[in-house]
Amino acid sequence: MPPLHTALLQSSGRPGDVAHNLRLLDDAAREAAATGAGLLACPELFLTGYAIGGDVHRLAESADGAGARAVAGIAAAHGIAILYGYPERAPEGERDDAADGLAVVYNSAQLIGPDGARIANYRKTHLFGCFEREWFTPGDRSVVQADLAGVRIGLLICYDVEFPENVRAHALAGTDLLLVPTAQMHPFQFVAESVIPVRAFENQMYVAYVNRVGEEGEFEFVGLSCLAGPDGVVRTRAGRSEQLVQAAVDPDFLKESRENNPYLHDRRPELYGHPA
Repeated sequence: MPPLHTALLQSSGRPGDVAHNLRLLDDAAREAAATGAGLLACPELFLTGYAIGGDVHRLAESADGAGARAVAGIAAAHGIAILYGYPERAPEGERDDAADGLAVVYNSAQLIGPDGARIANYRKTHLFGCFEREWFTPGDRSVVQADLAGVRIGLLICYDVEFPENVRAHALAGTDLLLVPTAQMHPFQFVAESVIPVRAFENQMYVAYVNRVGEEGEFEFVGLSCLAGPDGVVRTRAGRSEQLVQAAVDPDFLKESRENNPYLHDRRPELYGHPA
């Protein structure tokens, strides 16, 4: 099976300016597709920006909203799948628990196929810090997957990947490539540098970690986006500036690595309790 060349767009765009960020995405999709990439992944909340406070509710939209339709058009125009982060406004039936009359909003990531079809939507399950807990509601589905070019893709967002249970659940569900749009900030850069390659190795999968970069409100995002393989080796690593980097996800290498690495086979789940 041919490799799935995967591009990572490390950029914070322009917070609060969806139109500008869509133009950046279009340029990146054009460049990535021209170099043979079949998938382009963007950071957490790329569509709107991360540190936008009350604008979360103003800019939130449904999973099939205007932003989704614009991204679908970009994907279809360039023949490349796109993963992007955005604030998702819940459907009417999910708003019963909203406070102060505001709609429920999730911190979400959506995967659009190369034909423009929406193929997976994930809501962040582990919210980080006071900022996220103020503006977002946590999702309740831990494993969301889609198949693309013979590769089973799974979705998590930022803090989610720091819980080993989340990634192991994906491994047991057969995820080949875990896409993790993120807003990783100083001083937690060790996650990008160390945790991500370990997660890839211990779960025998590829992990793409796509970060924001630079200062945004009170946050300083550290960049260092990477794609790590099932051998724990980082295939590509961005620096501390806006960049588009690319690496291959090789199903044949993944199959060989899984055959040679016994982690999942040697598990003894009967010994692993789940205390509260």
